[in-house]
Amino acid sequence: MLNPGWGTTPGKLVATLGDAKRVFPTPVFAGDTLRSTSECIAGRESRSRANAGIVTWARRSFNRRNELVGECTRSALLLRSPA
Repeated sequence: MLNPGWGTTPGKLVATLGDAKRVFPTPVFAGDTLRSTSECIAGRESRSRANAGIVTWARRSFNRRNELVGECTRSALLLRSPA
C-alpha cells in the first residue's frame, strides 16, 4: 500500500501502531499512474503518554481511471504540539 503522509509529521512520529484494514479491490498494472489521498478520521490523547496522541488515517489509492486500487486504515502515536 502506498504510504503518503508519514513524511508530513517530521519529528512527531513516536510509533506506527498498525493497520486496521487493508484491501486491494482493483489490480494495478505496470505503467499505471497512481494517486493517493490521506484523511484523518480519528484522534485522541494517549492514556499512557501525556505528551502524545493517537491519530488514525484512511489512506486510499486510485488509478488513472479513478478506480480504487488500494485502501487501508492506519494508526500512529504522535507527539503533541506545545499548547
